[in-house]
Amino acid sequence: MLAVAHRFSVAPMMRYSHFPARQLWRFLCPPALLYTEMLTAEAVIYGRREQLLKLPAEQQPVVVQLGGASPDRLAEAARIAEAMGAAEINFNCGCPSPRVRCGHFGASLMKTPELMARCVEAMAAAVQVPVTVKCRLAVDDMDAETALDDFCRRVFAAGARALVVHARRAWLDGLNPAQNRTVPPLDYARAYRLKESIGDKSIIINGGINTVEEALRHLIKMDGVMLGRAVVRSPYMLAAVARNIFGITPPERCAALRYMLEKAAQSPPRTWSQYVSALAGLFHGEPNNKYYRRRLALPQAAALRALCEE
Repeated sequence: MLAVAHRFSVAPMMRYSHFPARQLWRFLCPPALLYTEMLTAEAVIYGRREQLLKLPAEQQPVVVQLGGASPDRLAEAARIAEAMGAAEINFNCGCPSPRVRCGHFGASLMKTPELMARCVEAMAAAVQVPVTVKCRLAVDDMDAETALDDFCRRVFAAGARALVVHARRAWLDGLNPAQNRTVPPLDYARAYRLKESIGDKSIIINGGINTVEEALRHLIKMDGVMLGRAVVRSPYMLAAVARNIFGITPPERCAALRYMLEKAAQSPPRTWSQYVSALAGLFHGEPNNKYYRRRLALPQAAALRALCEE
């Protein structure tokens, strides 16, 4: 069975964890674990697999995150994802979006841990790659002490290899997805207590982590750390991850820019907007960032051509 290192990963993010972004993140930090956006089981089974599950060897290891509430469909989707190159399957039990609530999956599954366990069991039985779970501390007014401990025990008993904990509660009633990323207070201490109580099981912490220094502090207590929007805002922080967490020398920003422009030139024009969005924060914090962002603000094709010519 393939073993996947979880010491540092870039979170699955809707509209951000797309193929071009993963190209950039992998170039900047080869050892990092990358995720796809969350894909519903139905989208994988019935959708355009070649676009949704574009997982070339040069991007590996890549985790495919699945959402759903049907054990049979999730098992089928997991088999497809494995065949397309997924290094791991992650089960989303933390997304609080209205669409997810209506489908009774995502964070809703923390309220139905028996169903969550059946889904994990079905996927673990269907594939050879590891199956993992991502969740919140609790949902709505659930007790974050007893409920999270019980959920965690069920996750590992069902065959999961690791649990990623976003260290916030999710409120399904009253908060939208953006508010759910900022309004519920972070409680890293609760995630630490979970790790202490669960012993040798792999627990990864996520939520509100904005710097490599913060990540290093979490790694003292946790098995792994996951960053999300901080990487989108400033992707070159992955160079510091490569240097300080993995001990390797990262590429320069300009080398990353040249690499991405070469990849964009080989890609269909419909993907250029994603290349532009992936590159938007590459010079974050640098003196020439304002000029660079103005160039990217041009129409997509013109922006890429202008950068290529410089």
